[in-house]
Amino acid sequence: MKRRLAPILRSDTLLIGLAIAVVAYLTVIPLLMLLYGSFKNSPPGVAGAFTLANYANLLKGSEMVIAFKNSAIFSLGSSLVAFVGGVCLAWMTERSNMPLKKIVYAFVLVPLIVPGLLTTIGWIMLFSRRAGLLNIIATQYLGFERPIDIYNMVGMIWILGSDQIPLAFLLLTAAFRAMDPALEEAAIVAGTGIVRTTFQVTFRILLPAILAVWIISFVRAIENFEVPALIGIPAGILVFATEVYLATHKVPTDFGLASTFAVVYLAITAVGIFIYLKATAVSERFTTVTGKGYRPAAFDLGGWRYPLALLAVCFAFIAFILPLLSVIWSSFLPFYMAPSRQALASLTFDNYGRLFTLPLIHRAFWNSFILGVSSSTVVMVLTAFMAWIV
Repeated sequence: MKRRLAPILRSDTLLIGLAIAVVAYLTVIPLLMLLYGSFKNSPPGVAGAFTLANYANLLKGSEMVIAFKNSAIFSLGSSLVAFVGGVCLAWMTERSNMPLKKIVYAFVLVPLIVPGLLTTIGWIMLFSRRAGLLNIIATQYLGFERPIDIYNMVGMIWILGSDQIPLAFLLLTAAFRAMDPALEEAAIVAGTGIVRTTFQVTFRILLPAILAVWIISFVRAIENFEVPALIGIPAGILVFATEVYLATHKVPTDFGLASTFAVVYLAITAVGIFIYLKATAVSERFTTVTGKGYRPAAFDLGGWRYPLALLAVCFAFIAFILPLLSVIWSSFLPFYMAPSRQALASLTFDNYGRLFTLPLIHRAFWNSFILGVSSSTVVMVLTAFMAWIV
């Protein structure tokens, strides 16, 4: 009996079992409770009967169709913006001789340390109808008859898409660096141009990585809440995330409908993850066999070097830096104003002085610090251990 139990009681087996149990508790149990709540006719913690009424109410109403359509357009559009922006910036910084690469890198990395909520608020300030800097430029200098309105689907797609470009950029730069340039060099020697080589050779070799980046962007977009909440709800554009939020804030709260929306929401996300796993499972078919070390050569852009560098820097500044600067600028003003002499005269530190006099601000800072450190540590330990197991 002891011999039979010895393999089970080994320390490594116990650690693996404990890690699996913790991960299952943190992931599977909430999903099961969500599924269970969608079949109940009572709030959580209250005895209720099994019912299909939540699904019937969801399917017979128009909310499901509208939320699905808006979610699909929003996710596909923003993931496309993130994918195209990430591919272009990654190719220019990794596979071309474009100057000012370090500046582009620095600008792209900034959004990774800024919460998406602040970025969204920054875009709202920039496109304010009366005082927004970009709307002032558009109406007074670019000849626009009306201010640009971001409270629509296009605005939602742009804000989230631009915010996800840094993640796509980082993933694709790693793929560009790891790719063997032998086939590219052969295509150049055969007389193929840079553009044709990039589309017919480079992108085909990197197809698994490209699909993976696009699918990750799609899944992150369909899970996003900040942009649909701050832009979509005022504009009347509801997606699955905001439908779940609104269902839990009705009076009386409809937990069953919220759970049902969340189950459909989860199913769509699971399909995206399944497609991602299928796309990355065939990556070995795109491997270039080589027996020597290599370093990807940069394409010579010729006279286009500096125009493309200027374009990349300007785009990165507007997309990643300007919203953050807008939030910082407004923190020194009694109310938001576009940069001007009057605004410069109104700059003050009073907002920061009042901030530290708020009764709960110190507790909020401490709770945020503890939450950030503890959650990141637990996640890193669990993911590293599970990655070692797999």
